[in-house]
Amino acid sequence: MEFRIIKSPTAGTIDILMRRMGAGVDKVTICVDAVGLVQGRMIEMICAADIAEKAVGVTVQDIRGSCPQNMIMIAIFGDTSSVESAIEEIKRKMKKEKDLC
Repeated sequence: MEFRIIKSPTAGTIDILMRRMGAGVDKVTICVDAVGLVQGRMIEMICAADIAEKAVGVTVQDIRGSCPQNMIMIAIFGDTSSVESAIEEIKRKMKKEKDLC
């Protein structure tokens, strides 16, 4: 999995993400203080979304795109500390699961 955090994203960056989320997203409810981007396999992204939402008060959205490797991406929206905490929790829990195998 790959992780990135965008602190104070520009209006253009938010616009790109909104277009990739599709028509059904309520743009008013998306907090734009920070955006965490996580990319990986489908199974990892579903688990990562669940971990992030359970860990802290963030909103997670699927980011649509086309990629030949069947990689997908989620965006984690929230205040900077919440987004950072969500990503750290994803890393921690995914590593723990991998170590158990």
